[in-house]
Amino acid sequence: MSVSTHGLRVHRGPQVLRAAVELFSSMRFAIALLTVICIASIIGTVLKQHESINNYINQFGPFWAELFRAAKLDSVYSAWWFLLILLFLVISTTLCIARNTPRIFIDLKTFKEGIRAQSLKAFGQRAETRLDEAPAAAANRIGQLLVSGGWKVKLQQREAAGGHADAGWMVAARAGGAHKLGYIAAHSAIVLVCIGGLLDGDLVVRAQTWFNGKSVFTGGGMIADVPPQHRLSPRNPTFRGNILVPEGSQGSVAILQQSDGVLLQELPFSIELKKFIVDYYSTGMPKLFASEVVLHDRETGAQVPARIEVNHPASYKGVEIYQSSFDDGGSKVKLKAVPMAAAAKPFEVEGVIGGPSTEITNGREKLTLEYAALRVINVENFADGGAMGSGADVRKVDLRHDIESRLGAANKTSKPKVLRNIGPSIGYKLRDAAGQAREYQNYMVPVDTGDGQPVFLLGMREKPEEPFRYLRVPADEQGSMDSFVRMRTALADADTRNRAVERYIAKAVDPKRPEMAEQLRVSAARALALFAGSERAKADATTMGGWQAIAEFMEANVPQAERERAGAVLVRILNDVLFEVLNLSREGAGLAALPSDDKSQAFLTQAVLAISDAYFYPAPVAMMMTDFTQVQASVFQVARAPGKNVVYLGCLLLIVGIFAMLYVRERRLWVWLTPDGAGSGDNTTAATMAFSVNRKTIDSDREFEHLKHKLLALKKEGPASP
Repeated sequence: MSVSTHGLRVHRGPQVLRAAVELFSSMRFAIALLTVICIASIIGTVLKQHESINNYINQFGPFWAELFRAAKLDSVYSAWWFLLILLFLVISTTLCIARNTPRIFIDLKTFKEGIRAQSLKAFGQRAETRLDEAPAAAANRIGQLLVSGGWKVKLQQREAAGGHADAGWMVAARAGGAHKLGYIAAHSAIVLVCIGGLLDGDLVVRAQTWFNGKSVFTGGGMIADVPPQHRLSPRNPTFRGNILVPEGSQGSVAILQQSDGVLLQELPFSIELKKFIVDYYSTGMPKLFASEVVLHDRETGAQVPARIEVNHPASYKGVEIYQSSFDDGGSKVKLKAVPMAAAAKPFEVEGVIGGPSTEITNGREKLTLEYAALRVINVENFADGGAMGSGADVRKVDLRHDIESRLGAANKTSKPKVLRNIGPSIGYKLRDAAGQAREYQNYMVPVDTGDGQPVFLLGMREKPEEPFRYLRVPADEQGSMDSFVRMRTALADADTRNRAVERYIAKAVDPKRPEMAEQLRVSAARALALFAGSERAKADATTMGGWQAIAEFMEANVPQAERERAGAVLVRILNDVLFEVLNLSREGAGLAALPSDDKSQAFLTQAVLAISDAYFYPAPVAMMMTDFTQVQASVFQVARAPGKNVVYLGCLLLIVGIFAMLYVRERRLWVWLTPDGAGSGDNTTAATMAFSVNRKTIDSDREFEHLKHKLLALKKEGPASP
């Protein structure tokens, strides 16, 4: 029997109805639906699901973001069209099974013993011989041998008067009927998996928003303030959501993410997090998440202790509780503002991660400080000595370009890793009045990247999908940024710049040559003013200061052929004058001047680069963390999945069905036995054997040779070539 790809053919009723029934019950329609589901699943895997619309706009642009939202591609697995396709696939596959199953069972009971003897000669695998026994005895012997080999056998005695050309015995046998049962099992598996997906998917939840008066919540605020129409009952038969529980706190409401908002799922118990445990590998990757919890029954008040780990969930009242991840549970941080603009002033603030924001100002506009993340451990790779290139424009200084090979990029596999914890970091956002935000990540302690000069890494990025770009500020002998801040403040003061120039002239020029002193004074003062940003290289210059301003001045005033030589001289002069500015700033703070040694020069070089880069820093201040109190939180996934066992059963049937269809060969055998008139007596039989298999292989050829020898006593031949 061959399985038909056509559907049920209804012979009554309207043409449209008959065509619809034939289409829905056809195998080609089911395959088309399965193909669409596969394509949708690929989209759901590649495209991040349930992201905010702003993330899609930043990554793909407004047009594609709106198209994704309209087509529900941002929530494929809960989209109405995806659920509808699943439903149609269930109906179509069920009709396919209902149409073909009776025919399969009928075929399993059919031995085809009525086949014409002449037809056996048309088979590709056949054999003929004479047996020294009567036809009836030969038929019984062959039948018993086949039965002992696992075949199902049926004997048919034919009389010449019964409409047959010849009288004799037909031995019909079959084996491998599980091959056809594999078809039923595999298609039933598809139905069960789809039904399980519908039960455990969003269909039941969405049905409550359609028919039970529930609606998606799109606002903000406290969970306790959300109205009842956005909450689902604890008796909800199926759901899957997330709940965040800080240490020492309880939670009993899970968040069910929807494409256009959220729904709140009330749990029949509350989860109290006693202790969160996390262990790390030497690479800094988490090795173990574990939560020690107490489950408080909301009806009986019973308290059930439990330990939840990854791949080791807890179960209570039909709800599975999985360890999904961990997060900050409201850590308290103290931040100090380091001025990055001339008008900015230092100040200190305290906040809570994920808590209320703080309003700050730089004198021109107000900014909102949002406390985003606290990372206590940052293990990075400092292979190859951790050497870092010289400083550059902050717009070009980023981890992937200048620091990636020292801070552990995953693609640096050819070099040995040197892993080191570089300490805590604070992540925050500064949002302007228009609602636009930039994200920052600053490390609490200075990092020695390998060149001997520790630096503070101040990271910034415009969009979440971009890497952080880092400004590197040198740490002084006290391990702070105070020397850098003092030097930058002194550089902005005109009187300090003049004093620094005079000190440089006194050291660099012979007093007997006043004309050279005056010329050098003018050049040094001009260069220092350009670097400090108090003077522009040209009227339409956009650069505020730093090395970029010096470069613009050179391009505007020095011929191309002389720029390299003049630039080297100007850089040397400017570095010497800036060293005097550094010492003047230290003297103003009551500190001793730095000696002119390699260590001081290393600090000066990095400080000058940082000052130059700071002109491009997009915020008036950099928030540096001075203290913190960490509070951990566990993120649990809670699920009630009645379709889980249905899916498991479907997976089992799918394995059995595919194994049966691929590895079980359906075989049929016929042996026609008639009295041999050319023999001597009635105990001679002419035997003709034919063999049929659904998939011809080397094994089937070997089996045929074995059957010839076993049943007909014919000599075995060598195995057929493939």
